[in-house]
Amino acid sequence: MIPFGALAPLFHRFGERIYGEEIKGLLRVLIEDLPEGAHLADIGAGTCVLSHLTQRYRDDLTLTAIDPCEKMLYYCHDDITTHIAGAEAIPLEATSYDMVLVGEALHHFRDVDAALDEIDRILKPGGKLFLYDFDPTHFKGKMIALFEKLMGEPAHFFAPEEIAKKLEGFGFACEIKTASWRYVIEAKKVEA
Repeated sequence: MIPFGALAPLFHRFGERIYGEEIKGLLRVLIEDLPEGAHLADIGAGTCVLSHLTQRYRDDLTLTAIDPCEKMLYYCHDDITTHIAGAEAIPLEATSYDMVLVGEALHHFRDVDAALDEIDRILKPGGKLFLYDFDPTHFKGKMIALFEKLMGEPAHFFAPEEIAKKLEGFGFACEIKTASWRYVIEAKKVEA
């Protein structure tokens, strides 16, 4: 297992570098039309890199960070509500969030289907999902997947088309945006 607690200071110091300008731009555009005071949940938040970026772009949003590692959440800003929990059992009310963020965390989830079901549960109809991860069909993505498997991580890496199809099964409309060996899926929960 990757010792996330011990590595938390490194993730905090260098985590934002993982998100290139293209990815940051996609996030900025996706949050532009959220209502004032919208509620966002950062699932697998780690040291809250995505939450902090979101706050930089829009300081009116209400953020909640979920991660199973307390030492990672230590680095979240004080105005971000934190919960120590896994993605498979999110301690948030149903249909209460306007957007969910998942940044390079999906492959760490123990049960991806259970996590997607939870994301679907907490999102409002019409809610958005910003999912950023490594593409295992590219060489660098394959190497990261191999390393994580060797470290004993779940290593649930999906090609963007695979995870989009999975999300569509949960009632999301998806748009895939690639950035070299990484990808973003912008998804919207189809209103019932």
